Amino acid sequence: MKHDFFVRKRKETLIFLAVSIIITIGTMILVNYNPVKGFASISKAAVWGVSNFYPDAKSMDKLPNLILKLRDTILSSIAATITASVFALFMSVAGSKTTRVNNIFFVLSRGIASMFRNIPLVAWAMILMLAFSQSPLTGYLALFCGSFGFLTRAFMESIDEVSKDSVEALKAAGASYFQTIFQAVLPSCMPQMISWLMYMIETNIRDATLVGILTGTGIGFAFELYYNSLKYHIASLVVLLVVITVITIEFISNYIRRVIL
Repeated sequence: MKHDFFVRKRKETLIFLAVSIIITIGTMILVNYNPVKGFASISKAAVWGVSNFYPDAKSMDKLPNLILKLRDTILSSIAATITASVFALFMSVAGSKTTRVNNIFFVLSRGIASMFRNIPLVAWAMILMLAFSQSPLTGYLALFCGSFGFLTRAFMESIDEVSKDSVEALKAAGASYFQTIFQAVLPSCMPQMISWLMYMIETNIRDATLVGILTGTGIGFAFELYYNSLKYHIASLVVLLVVITVITIEFISNYIRRVIL
């Protein structure tokens, strides 16, 4: 019996690998992709990057201005994430299996969360540009919409993982709906929610660079401006600042997670 189980698993794995290989080869044929040329170009790109894409002494003159743009990008990302987390908290309470009010709010909340979560951030930015054109508000709203969908879903799962024993105990003691939420549900899942919030801030600071390219704002716009102007030394300085910022934010986020979890 045990032998048959492993044989079946092995066959399923081989079938999965075969199908994956066939799909990969078929895709390369359809898009006319040559893997040999692709891998060969990596070395050429590395040589070009070492020769041209690095900060020099002259590019440092732009550092104060770039830091200001980076500051605006970071603050916009944090503000959009925190605002989205507040709305996501209310939506997740209504859409959680543990704390749902009724089936109508339950289905509606999950549907809204799925819609916001499944629309890519780039698509949100392009949709919002039709209404608000290229502006800081467009970037802020794009990050807000993307964060709202992700955090609503994450908060729902965090609430669903709460032990139902404490919830049922409070209900049996005559606690109201809001007393149950604030005394049993939120205290139990708040560390996990904060962890998701920190993760979203990390992600948004990275994604804000791309959003800035589309909306013409922040550090992303600075990168596009200098890169299109063939000022690669300044463009590389932008990339370096973003990398340092993301690593710093990730370090702070990991520290906070270790403290609260």
